[in-house]
Amino acid sequence: MNYSVYILYSHSTDRYYVGQSKNHLERFERHQSGRNKSTKAGIPWEIVHVEFFNDRSDAVRKERQIKNLGSRRYLERIQNY
Repeated sequence: MNYSVYILYSHSTDRYYVGQSKNHLERFERHQSGRNKSTKAGIPWEIVHVEFFNDRSDAVRKERQIKNLGSRRYLERIQNY
């Protein structure tokens, strides 16, 4: 599986961030180091969820689905199954 969708959580801002990447751990390090403008204010972040996909189009589709629903709601739904 080549692509992943990940959800990060920041305790300091009480915010979630959803992203997709070919290498979520490398991307996570960029979030942690402040090199991503949209997540810089929330450092430190923690990875709270990761899903893997065979191709980028599936990962992008899932990322959009999570963003449309909302990260908190999505996590609540998958925890209730």
